[in-house]
Amino acid sequence: MTLDELRQTAAILDRDDPLAQYRDHFHIPRRRDGRAVTYLCGHSLGLPPRAAAASVHRELQAWAELGVEGHFQSARPWVSFHELFTPHLAQLVGAEAHEVVAMNTLTVNLHLMLTSFYRPTSVRRKILVGHAAFPSDRYAIAAQIALRGWQPEDTLLVAQPRPGEATLRTEDVVDLIDRHAHELHLVLMDGVNYYTGEFLDIATITAAAHRHGILAGFDLAHAAGNVPLALHAWGVDFAVWCHYKYLNGGPGCVAGCFVHERHGLARDPLPRLAGWWGHEKSSRFAMGPDFVPIPGAEGWQLSNPPLFSLAALLPSLELFSEIGMVKLRAKSEQLTGLLDRAFRALLPEAVNILTPPEPARRGCQLSVRLTHNAKSIFHALLAAGVICDWREPDVIRLAPVPLYNRFADVVRCVEVLTCAQ
Repeated sequence: MTLDELRQTAAILDRDDPLAQYRDHFHIPRRRDGRAVTYLCGHSLGLPPRAAAASVHRELQAWAELGVEGHFQSARPWVSFHELFTPHLAQLVGAEAHEVVAMNTLTVNLHLMLTSFYRPTSVRRKILVGHAAFPSDRYAIAAQIALRGWQPEDTLLVAQPRPGEATLRTEDVVDLIDRHAHELHLVLMDGVNYYTGEFLDIATITAAAHRHGILAGFDLAHAAGNVPLALHAWGVDFAVWCHYKYLNGGPGCVAGCFVHERHGLARDPLPRLAGWWGHEKSSRFAMGPDFVPIPGAEGWQLSNPPLFSLAALLPSLELFSEIGMVKLRAKSEQLTGLLDRAFRALLPEAVNILTPPEPARRGCQLSVRLTHNAKSIFHALLAAGVICDWREPDVIRLAPVPLYNRFADVVRCVEVLTCAQ
């Protein structure tokens, strides 16, 4: 592949792209000269849907016109506003409606899930995590271990890549579970790793854990809206995710949570940190002293959710439901596939790709390690309007997302990298 051949291939793919129209549903940042940037940072913060402002304004107007009556009299009543998200989230993560809820933020939800699901004994108390778990996850897990009187350094079991490799092998994770089954209480890993972009085999890891009576939970911050998920069918015990990356809900947006129905609908509810919005709906406003949880994931809610954050998120989720993950995933594989091939053909000595080469083992992210002048080249990308991000010590993460990125964006990224060498 030459650079001219890359340009020609991208032009054909953009011409024939069945999802091309959806780019116009988003605000694309612009440079000072008015040109659109090449935005490859959806893995960190997605772009705003054009409809988000109107959705938020609609609720601001209802607040202005109705005041407190907006809870019940608004066209989209606030008391049940979060229920608008149930079908979208269920479709997005492959769940039953009663298994999902939009609530809180990601790390808050992780703490809530650990409070309920991490019930260690003196023998089975260890938690298996991945080698490059997001720091906030590690902090939360370590805090939960310490709250129970254990030392994190003695309780965390970390899955590591093989020497000379950057990502995990599923068979090694399964082997680790098998060898430590007698002391493991919980497997808690990423769906897609934030650092390497690796898509873990959630189904196989969950099945391996369950063979030994070990619970399996997942952080889907980089998986929800990025890769197809089937949490109910896979038997995942619980999962948490955010909505501000691939799902375009805005900075600090309300997060999501999944609790499998065998736990959420159990006759004897799991212990939890309770709040009034998780109380059974028919008697919530009776203000009684005893907590009666809503069956399913909604029973883990604490407070009524942030209305304007939800309103900003809704238009994006509606787009996901309209398109479906099958079509999004197909374009995603084309985008990362083209970027991967271009790097290997045009920059084989300059770029070391950490993300697995198999499409089934990655989302729409390529993490690359540049062999020289990495930080300078990263700044050259930014100066040229290619927005990506840097992760210490030497990794650049690039995410061409299918909702609003074009194949021409892949070309622009490669052009700048080629010139920066």
